[in-house]
Amino acid sequence: MPKNLAKIQEAIEPVISDHGCELVDLEYVKEKSQDYLRLYVDKQPGGIDIETIADLSELVGEKLDSLVPDPLPDPYILELSSPGLERPIKKDADWEKAKDQYIHVGLYQKLEGEKVFEGFLRDIDAENLQLEIKIKTRRKLITIPRKQVANARFAIEF
Repeated sequence: MPKNLAKIQEAIEPVISDHGCELVDLEYVKEKSQDYLRLYVDKQPGGIDIETIADLSELVGEKLDSLVPDPLPDPYILELSSPGLERPIKKDADWEKAKDQYIHVGLYQKLEGEKVFEGFLRDIDAENLQLEIKIKTRRKLITIPRKQVANARFAIEF
């Protein structure tokens, strides 16, 4: 995470958690000629509602405007939204919540001829994760080294 995003996260996490919510992820991206600071927030149980997002947007905006020096001196658009059902899995707490849940895992390098797996996360430790995948009609447990995980998110099983 870039240094300025770490400072932003440090400043806004208390604002978000004071409202019983969690900062799931943040990103700073350029789309066409516009910069966006996107915050993904959630609330358990039941998820976050639009009124809470609107309230948090105002409070986070005020907090960001008060930071000196300004970590993002160029103009940008602040967007707050729910991470959705297929929210990313990044932090250790996310991985713990993902146990026994259906997830999508993308890898840096092929494992058993594949770079993408979907299945149930059965176990995780500092080195590996165990994913129960389905191949046609049978289930198989595979071990994936955590250092090979490029991205992971909750998924919907079809």
